[in-house]
Amino acid sequence: MSTPQLVVHRDKELMAQAAAARLITKIVDAQASRGHASVVLTGGRNGNGLLAALAAAPARDAVDWGRLDVWWGDERFLPEGDPERNVTQAREALLDAVPLDPKRVHAMPASGGTYGADVDAAAEAYAVELAQAAGIENHGAVPTFDVLLLGVGPDTHVASLFPELPAVRETERTVVGVHGAPKPPPTRVTLTLPAIRAAREVWLLAAGEDKANAVAIALSGAGEIQAPAAGAYGRQRTLWLLDSTAAAQLPRSLYPPASP
Repeated sequence: MSTPQLVVHRDKELMAQAAAARLITKIVDAQASRGHASVVLTGGRNGNGLLAALAAAPARDAVDWGRLDVWWGDERFLPEGDPERNVTQAREALLDAVPLDPKRVHAMPASGGTYGADVDAAAEAYAVELAQAAGIENHGAVPTFDVLLLGVGPDTHVASLFPELPAVRETERTVVGVHGAPKPPPTRVTLTLPAIRAAREVWLLAAGEDKANAVAIALSGAGEIQAPAAGAYGRQRTLWLLDSTAAAQLPRSLYPPASP
């Protein structure tokens, strides 16, 4: 378990640009070290804002996109191509603009496809795909992701792990189906905390005053069942990337006064 580190930016636009620059550097360094890299994407306004900033960054061409594996932390169990699906939004923001290897883009299953309306079967299939990608050097049944991105919800949820629901209590499986999520759509597929914690680095993104209370709760020592964001951490690093309004309820002692 790594101790959370905080970086607070002036506004959400600067946060997105800085996070994109960080991600480019991390991917390039991983590819230089091991020949390949892997990231786990998140949806929502902050996750998509980061991808859009990455698409606009001149340094994006430093990435060898053909040697990057792209995974997702969660997905709305909706038909293929639905505009509310995270993969659809990610393609519009970035993925369709860069030369990724289609075989290395690991979208979560859609409803109405191979698994029909069976979200649990879809989750199990994604768990199998993760296990097949894990090497002997990895920890457990998922690859050791270089960076796993998570947006933090106003209720402290991350991925589709909502407070008190069964998915956040899962300790064995790496991917589960979510039934009755409090945020529409109610049916989803999500990585669990054990899968999230396999990542080398976990970056949590939060911007806007509607996230301030959630950030304060998650960083105050709350339990992960009540505040799932509190249970999200990486093996080597846990980085909270915030704008000033999301950090408004935190003690200034937690982060430098002049954070970039």
